[in-house]
Amino acid sequence: MTDGLRKNFWDRFPLDELSKPEWEALCDGCGKCCLIKLEDEDSGEVNYTNVACRLFDSETCRCGNYALRKQMVSGCVVLRPENIERNAHWMPTTCAYRLLHEGDPLPDWHPLITGDPESVHDADISMRGKVLSEFEVEEEDLEDYIIEGLQ
Repeated sequence: MTDGLRKNFWDRFPLDELSKPEWEALCDGCGKCCLIKLEDEDSGEVNYTNVACRLFDSETCRCGNYALRKQMVSGCVVLRPENIERNAHWMPTTCAYRLLHEGDPLPDWHPLITGDPESVHDADISMRGKVLSEFEVEEEDLEDYIIEGLQ
């Protein structure tokens, strides 16, 4: 066990049996969950934009104020084992939380597999340097920033 994480915990335990550090370690740091998403009211289809939450740090691909994100951004969803069922549909298809919830393995590039936090960026999965801040885009123009094929 390193840093409070059980060996291969993601393969051995269900999401609701993970410790807080294990739960947090599942995040690969891609930043896709911080993108503004548009959901079609009729079909339920979720479209990602290349516009990120105001707290998103495009260089680190992390939240600029993780501890207070929910207080600072009212629409921020704090993902937990107890709410993953209702939130998994808008998470990216590469997201460890969604993958494990759906019974799929972590991808080969995931930092828990590689041991390297840069592997998500090296695999070109992350949004590092690829986004605009929501401060730069008018809300009524968000449809113009939909990223085709991003899931």
